[in-house]
Amino acid sequence: MRTRTTTVSTGVAGALAALLVLAGCTSSGGSPSAKASSAAAPAAPGSGSGYEGPRPQDQNLLAWTGDPNDAGHVTAQSAAGIGGRVTLVRIVLREQITWSNIWLGLAGVDPNAQLSQCYLGVYDATGTLRASTADITPQLMTDAVAKPLPLAKPFTAAPGTYFVALLLNGNWATNALTLKSTGAGISVNAGLTPPNLRYSTVLTGQTSLPATVNLAEQSTGTVNTGWASQWYGIS
Repeated sequence: MRTRTTTVSTGVAGALAALLVLAGCTSSGGSPSAKASSAAAPAAPGSGSGYEGPRPQDQNLLAWTGDPNDAGHVTAQSAAGIGGRVTLVRIVLREQITWSNIWLGLAGVDPNAQLSQCYLGVYDATGTLRASTADITPQLMTDAVAKPLPLAKPFTAAPGTYFVALLLNGNWATNALTLKSTGAGISVNAGLTPPNLRYSTVLTGQTSLPATVNLAEQSTGTVNTGWASQWYGIS
């Protein structure tokens, strides 16, 4: 009887010990592997509230060639050097938009200028004119501010590469009629070749924006003489 009692006691003690171990695991949240799997995942990089640079939408625009706060310089070029040339500034759209206006930063007005046949327009990556303004001569003669110049017909612009085109004609004082720009001339095209130059001119002797341009003929000759890259916004 003593031996049998001892055996039963030992069995009961073992069962109690097993129950205590199981209870301990349950109360502490389970096994180590379970704890690891239930731990919170670390925050993804960049998901914090750190500073991000200005976006066009912050100023009720859809896109721009750069933050206008950085467009602190003005372009200055003679009528003989720019008149009749189509000046192109590349812009890359990351999402589809309805393009209605081109914003131009008019920095200085020449009250004695004799302007005519001046236009803004948009070419796509094939060199096809997608839209253009009416003659913007009146807007270039008054109010040196950033101003929206409406396209004659808004268009749906799919994501991709476009070129804002500027055509000026007439006579003006070189340092009077001026446009806001990045100040970049030669360096703006670093690493690029035609037909993908970020800033260039094509053609001469134009009195209206042609239906198509050959982007393979992009030139930097005038750009490299100080015709700095203009600032444009889109709305």
